This record gives sequence, C-alpha cells and structure tokens, in this order.
Amino acid sequence: MIQELGRHGARRIRTLTAPKIIVLGILAGAFITTGALFSALLATGTTNPGLARLLEGFGFSAGFFFVILSGAALFTEANVVMPATALRHEPGVAAGRIARFWALALVGNFIGSLAVGYAIHLSQHYPVDVNAHIDEIVRRKLSYRAIGGPGAWFQIVLSGVLANWLVGMAAFFATMGRTIIGKYIPVFLAVTVFVAANFQHSPANLAFFSIVQAAGRGPGWDVAFGWSIIPAAIGNIIGGAILVVLPFCYQASRRQP
Repeated sequence: MIQELGRHGARRIRTLTAPKIIVLGILAGAFITTGALFSALLATGTTNPGLARLLEGFGFSAGFFFVILSGAALFTEANVVMPATALRHEPGVAAGRIARFWALALVGNFIGSLAVGYAIHLSQHYPVDVNAHIDEIVRRKLSYRAIGGPGAWFQIVLSGVLANWLVGMAAFFATMGRTIIGKYIPVFLAVTVFVAANFQHSPANLAFFSIVQAAGRGPGWDVAFGWSIIPAAIGNIIGGAILVVLPFCYQASRRQP
C-alpha cells in the first residue's frame, strides 16, 4: 500500500503543472470546508456530547472522502503520499518538486477554504444555534491559546501529529479498499476519532476559520495561523511521515543476507 501511494505521488509530480496542483488544492479546500459545514449542521442541537462528536465526525468525513474519490490535493494527505514518494528515489522526482507539490497544495487548500467560506456567508442565513455551534467548534480549535506559552504551542504540534497519524492511516486503508464502502469505512472511523478527540488538523481548522471569518465572527487570521494552523501543520507533517510512512516502509524492507 505504501508503494502504491508512492507510485501515485510520483505520477502526480511528473504530470501535474503548478496551476493544476493549485486547482486540485482549491478543490480539496472546498471539499473540506463543505464537510466542516456539514459536521456543524448535523450536530447542532444535539445535547449528548458523544452523539454530537459522532455526528460531527460523520459530517466531516464526507469532505475528506470527496478528496479521496476525486483525487484532489489535500495538504494532510500529501503528508503521507509525498514521503512515500520520496523514499522510492525515482528519477525525475526530485526533492524540490516534492516540496513544490506540498506547498502548492497548501496554498490551494487555503484559497478553496476562503472561497467556500465566503460563498456560504453570501448565500446562506443559518439559525442562531447553527452559528453558535460553529463558534463553539472554533473555540475548541483555539483551546490551547487560553493556556498560552511555548508549552501550549508544542501541545498543538503534538496534537497535529496525532491528527495526521489518523488521517494518514485513513488514506492508507482507503488505498486498500476496492469498493466505495470499503474505502469509506476507514475514512469515517479515522476522521471521527480525530474530530471527537479535538486533534488539530490544519485543513479542518482552516475550513472552520474560513467560515467564521467570512461572517465577521472569527478571531482574526493572525490568531488562527499563530495558534492553530501553523503549529498544526508542523505536527501534521511529522505525523504523516514518521508515524505512517516510515514504520510501514521499515517493516516492508527486505532483510539483508
């Protein structure tokens, strides 16, 4: 499965131009933001915390599953695919081109989230309880800011590691699936776990911030990036590369005689 992810990444790096990567990144950001909205809509009004987290996970998994099925370029999926690609050492797949894919996917995700967040604000007028639930999710994303200091910032990084460990495993297991349901089940389970645990997933956080910022209720992009998106992204990279790709590559390596 890691080899398949690496081949998939190599094909993308060889065939996709920079504008195409950005477009795929925009689509991924749009899908994730749609999933974020869906998760809030499903869980609004649910008084049982466990059921609320389950519904949020179910709703958000839709956005991630759209990414998997469409082949869109999501930053946190790339955190697994690109390291797997780098370890293959294929000709024409230089480190610079891998880094370019990573960076352009993240830029595209940001643009897609902003666009959908603003479109939601212009087109929809949700009840007060829906907006209150979205605001509550954003407060959860910024819970470490109330603690403050380098220790809290490091906690966000570590939380991001755990988030992309789960998301990376979702991508890994979805590659195994040979049916739509077979691909969706691991996505649903992994996404529900990181949503329920409030692990920091940078595209997910970006999606919620885009929705509230467009509505004028957000904390400001300086706070969003400094206390959520940037440290979460660092942790997401570590989680995808070290906790998913390296262990499976090691166990699959052949023993030397």
